[in-house]
Amino acid sequence: MLRLILKRLIFLIPILIGISMISFLIPSLSPSDPAEVAIRVNAMVPTPELIAETRSEMGLDRPIAVRWVDWITSALHGDLGRSWVSGRPVAEEFSEALPATLKLAAAALAIIIPLSVLCGAICASREGGKTDHLIRSVVFALSSLSDFWAGLLLMWLFSVFLGWLPTSGMTRSDSIILPAVTLSLAYIGTYVRLIRAEMVETNHAGWVLFAESRGLSRTRIQLHKLLNSLRGSATALAMSIPKLIAGAFVVECIFAWPGIGRLCVTAIFNRDFPVIEAYVLLMAVCFILFNLAGDIFTAWLDPRLRRQGSTL
Repeated sequence: MLRLILKRLIFLIPILIGISMISFLIPSLSPSDPAEVAIRVNAMVPTPELIAETRSEMGLDRPIAVRWVDWITSALHGDLGRSWVSGRPVAEEFSEALPATLKLAAAALAIIIPLSVLCGAICASREGGKTDHLIRSVVFALSSLSDFWAGLLLMWLFSVFLGWLPTSGMTRSDSIILPAVTLSLAYIGTYVRLIRAEMVETNHAGWVLFAESRGLSRTRIQLHKLLNSLRGSATALAMSIPKLIAGAFVVECIFAWPGIGRLCVTAIFNRDFPVIEAYVLLMAVCFILFNLAGDIFTAWLDPRLRRQGSTL
């Protein structure tokens, strides 16, 4: 297991270097001079002298390789630069917005996992029956809605029409319900189909027939089938966490949720490149780390993968 983890970490090093380079090159890909953009976002008139002074302050007169090394070194020490709009450290702005996004993602995950496992197990145990078709039809219909339309429909029904829940913000303890439900709808259908397919495939495995012939209870057999089906779903479920964090920006904008997604959207409109760079880098690192965690969890469930990893 340790050798497998070390090999995965070694493979991740060039990926992280490449992602950091792409993140750093974002301002350079802009058709405008980053120094001029930084001046304009602060409502100042860009003169040639001011542009030259700003370029010197931002280090844009140095070679790009030197600037990238300085930026990645500072990022490793927790310094992601300063926002061009607010003038505050980017790490400070992220530390204020990240807890709200993590809270929203955790609430959505608490909805996704139990419902996906429950519905997937019910569909697999009633394969081809009316219950199977009904659950899959409802789940497919709900997951086909975009976050934008689902959020607006839920807001109209439960906030405007019924008046049960707040429309936006974090003003009440139940303010998280509508954003979390909206964020989870697109994922429930995916994992219900995935878990159902894995369990249906497991139904025809030889060990299931052997367990039934030994007289094991149906509940115990279903539990083992569920655990076996999670092997194929573990990586997908692990990847859903960074997807929830990175994909929450639509929901955060609809419900005025003060998370990092909304912070990034505001930065894009204001062309606040230091915040955009940090967001891209942070999301990429999240995807890589959770993908690694999913691989480790899958290897822990399946000893065959551990043996393959030790022989690579």
